[in-house]
Amino acid sequence: MWYNYPMMIRVMLSILACKLCRRALRLLGRGGTDFPGRVALKLCPNVLGVLAKNVTTVLVTGTNGKTTTSRMIEQVLADAGISYFANKSGANLLSGVTAEFAAHSTLTGKCKYDYALIEADEAAFKAISRFVDARVVAVTNVFRDQLDRYGEVSHTLDNIRIGISHSKHAVLCLNADDSLSGSLGEGVDNQVLYYGVDTPIYKTRVAELSDAPYCLHCKHAYVYDYVTYGHLGGYRCPNCGYRRPTPQVSVAKVLVSDAQCSKVEFALDGKTVPATINLPGGYNIYNAATAMAVAQALELDPKQAAQSLGAFSCGFGRMERFDIRGASLRMILIKNPAGCNQVLNFLTDTAEPFVFVACLNDRAQDGKDVSWIWDVDFERLVAMEQLTKIVVSGVRADDMAMRFKYAGMPTDKIEVIRDYSQLVKSLIQEDKPVYIMPTYTAMLGLRGVISKEYGFKAFWE
Repeated sequence: MWYNYPMMIRVMLSILACKLCRRALRLLGRGGTDFPGRVALKLCPNVLGVLAKNVTTVLVTGTNGKTTTSRMIEQVLADAGISYFANKSGANLLSGVTAEFAAHSTLTGKCKYDYALIEADEAAFKAISRFVDARVVAVTNVFRDQLDRYGEVSHTLDNIRIGISHSKHAVLCLNADDSLSGSLGEGVDNQVLYYGVDTPIYKTRVAELSDAPYCLHCKHAYVYDYVTYGHLGGYRCPNCGYRRPTPQVSVAKVLVSDAQCSKVEFALDGKTVPATINLPGGYNIYNAATAMAVAQALELDPKQAAQSLGAFSCGFGRMERFDIRGASLRMILIKNPAGCNQVLNFLTDTAEPFVFVACLNDRAQDGKDVSWIWDVDFERLVAMEQLTKIVVSGVRADDMAMRFKYAGMPTDKIEVIRDYSQLVKSLIQEDKPVYIMPTYTAMLGLRGVISKEYGFKAFWE
């Protein structure tokens, strides 16, 4: 019900302006994922609250894995026959989420779908949750990321905690293996559903620093029964007793983890549910566990949800593969030491020779501080016999080249190609698989070239 006609008119103008801006930008070949939402919010600051009302919403937040996890959940919803929309373009700030709701609503503010699947930036989550009364909130993990924007992990954790305080009706799906996100279930009235991995996922791991080595409660060093990666695993504090919660949804066994996919067994309510995850990489096993937890929270069939994990399409730039004129290029977004080290863990299991490409930018969406590249175990990558060549690109290509030089890569095997179009032309001449590791704006630039010059879908599609 509208409280008054002026409010109704204001909301309608806000939605109309948003739709027109989005349409105009798309006609110009632009994504139109953020600016239309800013226009809508300028005209009506609380328009998102109107648009999200009576829509069953799943919010996915956290540092790493939000987009891929959302694409997995999207496939689960589609296979369950649920009417939904999702912000698959990656527009995960307040303005981007507002634009998505407006695009999928009528001019009077009624959503055309029953469900909304929303990826929420971990810093923006506290603002989004003020307007969106989520049914499920899933937190993937909390890692050090873009210190100039997010600050230390404690600040990110506090932001998510504020968002949860706004989400009073949500089931919380929390990563039990992460001592930081796991702590979000303490002292809340929400129903909490923990998920995790009960076993190591890598035979060997790259060297990495822990972002949470000390107990949140007493500051004593954690002891681990096993580590999956980073600070995730079977942690416990020998001083105060704080420990990994027992997950209700867990990966009991990792049967296969190769360059194409992972095969695992989930344990849910005492039952074993096998699943094939349609992406390689141990970190995608965690993303799949998050998706299974959300399915459980929504009371969907777990066997059908597990089948969906073998059918989903990866998000743009997240293990996305391009076959161009006989060349195989796989693009894997990176933005922090933890995520980057997981890509290297994946590559250490690659048996065939490959070319490695690193594209480093320092724009606002990437994070201005690029010193994090020195916390990545590139020495492990350089030592691999399968690595034949390294190519660097992006605004900070020289910094990346220097990092590889200090990691031990001979300078004659480090090639600098700054122009993205020229870079792609060079890479499709390779007769070996190519793995491209770009930061966010570099990924958008590369995908723009690939879409325009080689006929692939634009990122918002």
